Amino acid sequence: MAKPKLNATKPDREFQPGKGFTKEDWDAVSDNPEWTEQDFRNARPFAEVFPDLAESIRRSRGRPALDNPKKQVTLRLDSDVVARFRAGGPGWQSRINDVLRKAAGLAK
Repeated sequence: MAKPKLNATKPDREFQPGKGFTKEDWDAVSDNPEWTEQDFRNARPFAEVFPDLAESIRRSRGRPALDNPKKQVTLRLDSDVVARFRAGGPGWQSRINDVLRKAAGLAK
């Protein structure tokens, strides 16, 4: 069975009647001229033009940094040990971590 072709059309550069908007609508939103070579030469990165805003955006993403983040490792354990911890429900990896901390003599 042949794949259906996607209708990938390019945006109109000129007003085309019959597309659900009027010439007045087109004129009201078509005030963004194409960039010239001079515009591209004068362009500067957002972070350079608005450093404070760029930094606030960068800082606000994701979880806050932890003082002591956990490290992901690969560890081979016996299947019955893993099954016992998993049987306790969500948080089983944290429970394994707690048991290992206790065995290593580390305070929590």
